[in-house]
Amino acid sequence: MQDWFDAYAISHQHPTNKAIHWVCVPVIYFCVIGLLFSIPLPDAPPYVRPHLLAFLAIAVVAFFYLRLSLTIAFGMILWSLFCVSVCKYLVSHSSTPLWIICTVLFVAAWIGQFYGHKVEGRKPSFLDDLQFLMIGPAWLLSFVYQRLRIPY
Repeated sequence: MQDWFDAYAISHQHPTNKAIHWVCVPVIYFCVIGLLFSIPLPDAPPYVRPHLLAFLAIAVVAFFYLRLSLTIAFGMILWSLFCVSVCKYLVSHSSTPLWIICTVLFVAAWIGQFYGHKVEGRKPSFLDDLQFLMIGPAWLLSFVYQRLRIPY
């Protein structure tokens, strides 16, 4: 896990870029879950429709992280479940459809990410390896774990 974090950190040194990532990476992660949560599955039972694709994605994410670190996987599963909870809340309490909220936030967050990398002067890591799209959220979680003295 640390090897991935060290490689990711190379293009995330500038304080402005780091600050932008603390906002934009969790927003992008949430939006992906929200967009998957929003895809209707007409043949599925009603209680499964808004959840199935999001939970399938969370299972894939969990498997990816479990290969690297049990504690990071646990934290990312908790974050994923929090994102699902926010999706459920927004679906039942917002007059704006979840997919619109997530699309707007997703685009804005990616604009922020690319601005952060412009300030950094380095291209995003995922342009070299798509797996870095999964490392970004875990990299942020590693800082939380370090502060709480949780090994990963």
